[in-house]
Amino acid sequence: MRIIGGDAKGRSLHVPGRSKVRPTSDSVKEALFNILSSVQGKTFLDVFAGSGNIGIEALSRGASWAVCIEKNRTLSRFIKKNLLQ
Repeated sequence: MRIIGGDAKGRSLHVPGRSKVRPTSDSVKEALFNILSSVQGKTFLDVFAGSGNIGIEALSRGASWAVCIEKNRTLSRFIKKNLLQ
């Protein structure tokens, strides 16, 4: 999985190997951010964040703040790992 737009374009993200999490595909992310038009300077909420894929994509595209909500502790660690890389 990778970031497809913005400052971090092309950066790979860590995802759990044997998880039931299904990362959002590149084509769905592209469609979402085309619909949103611009997230520049906005606050972005990523609920059921999984690996943080969408929230980190929003940050890469200029969101000033992203909140990723994930109940699963293992997945929360992946979000932190992806943000700190």
